[in-house]
Formats: sequence, C-alpha cells, structure tokens
Amino acid sequence: MSFQPRLAVVAFALIFIAGCAQHMGATESSTSNAGADLVPLSSLAPGVRQDMRYATRHNFMGRPVEGYEAGVCWLSRAAAQSLAAAQKELEDYGMAIKVYDCYRPQAAVNDFVRWGRDMADQKNKDMYYPRVPKSELFKRGYIAEKSGHSRASTVDMTLVVVDARRASKRVRGPLADGIDVDMGTPFDMFDEQSHTEDASQSPDVQHNRRWLRALMQRHGWKNLPEEWWHYTLASEPYPDQYFNQPVRKN
Repeated sequence: MSFQPRLAVVAFALIFIAGCAQHMGATESSTSNAGADLVPLSSLAPGVRQDMRYATRHNFMGRPVEGYEAGVCWLSRAAAQSLAAAQKELEDYGMAIKVYDCYRPQAAVNDFVRWGRDMADQKNKDMYYPRVPKSELFKRGYIAEKSGHSRASTVDMTLVVVDARRASKRVRGPLADGIDVDMGTPFDMFDEQSHTEDASQSPDVQHNRRWLRALMQRHGWKNLPEEWWHYTLASEPYPDQYFNQPVRKN
C-alpha cells in the first residue's frame, strides 16, 4: 500500500469516528433536559389539582414508578401556560382540572415496559385491564417503549366539581362539590370503554367526555381517541425530544 492510500484510510477512519460521536451526542440529548424550558405546573396554574398516581401505589403497577421522586406535575412552559388558560375558563363553570400525570421521564416508560413483559405480575388486573390479557397490552398499544409524556407537553386529566350549581350547567351526572365529573371509567383502565367515543357509555358520560375534549381543543390540545383522559398540546415545543430527568419537587 502506498503512502497516499494509507492517508485516505486514516482520514476515512477519523471521519467515521467523528460521525459516531455526533450520533451518540444526538442520542444522549434526546433523553436529557438540556435546553428544555420545563416548569412546575403549580407555578403557573395553582388552581389545578394534582393527583400524581405514578409517584404512589395507586396505579396499574401497584407501586411507585421509577423516575418519580415526587408527586408533582412538570410541563413545558408552553403546555403549562395553555393548561392555566383552560383552568381559568373552568373557574367560571364551577370546575377545576385534576392531573394524574404530566411530564414522564423515559426511565418511567422503561419501567412500564419491564412490567408489561412480566406475565407473573398481574395483581391489579381486575381493576385496570379486566378484559384484556396482559400478553396483549403491547399489541393493543396500552404499553409502548416511547410516550408523548416524555416530551413534556402531554397530560392525563379529568375534571373536579368545585361548585355543583354552576357545574350542572355544563356537565351531567351526579354532581357534588369536591367529586370528579363522571367520565365512565377510571384513569388508566386499559379497555375499549376508555375510548373517548365509546358508544356503550351512558349519554351523560358521552356528553362529559365530549365537553372536556371541546374545552381542551379551544386551548390548543388534542385528545388521544383511545384514552378520554389523555391530551397533548398540538403545538408542543419539543416534538422530537424524549426527556429523562427524574420528577422532583418544585
């Protein structure tokens, strides 16, 4: 081999190594919070109730989920501002937003995946997936290796009655101060009954789900049709990033 071809081989190797380094850097940044403007929701929307299930045992896994060091809601600033506007509108209707989950670190999603593959752990099946075999949770899309929540502009939510008299002008069903609006199924029930347009629900429940969807659409959110509680900001600021910073106190 002549001197010139050797130089070409060395140059190619250096370019290849540099390219790999750039690729690794991009992968790392996609699961970090570098440059992300995330805020605690309470700083912009203190009226929103927080019932962060994955920091507790009150969820389909029956235990705190990895990555949740505190039961607080974090979101991108754009999502928090938009949710604050929706909350402000609801105050006139005698209701408030309650969030079950907001930003979800990738570590939590990985924990879901490990749980989903463990067929021996089915202690909460009767409550969260009574009609779906656990072996089909991936196939049916209930468990996935990536979640929009990790992009910090998705929330799982419902409505809470603050003033039953005023709320009765907007939503239907049993209404009393302090209770959740009737949405037909619990949060995180893996079943077709949780689909927003599930026709088997009562007329009151169908009305409530559609009313919630209309409210959120007015403020720039889109619903996941398979989950009445799941909303993503249509103009989310980090559509291609999946963050992994643990959920910590404000």
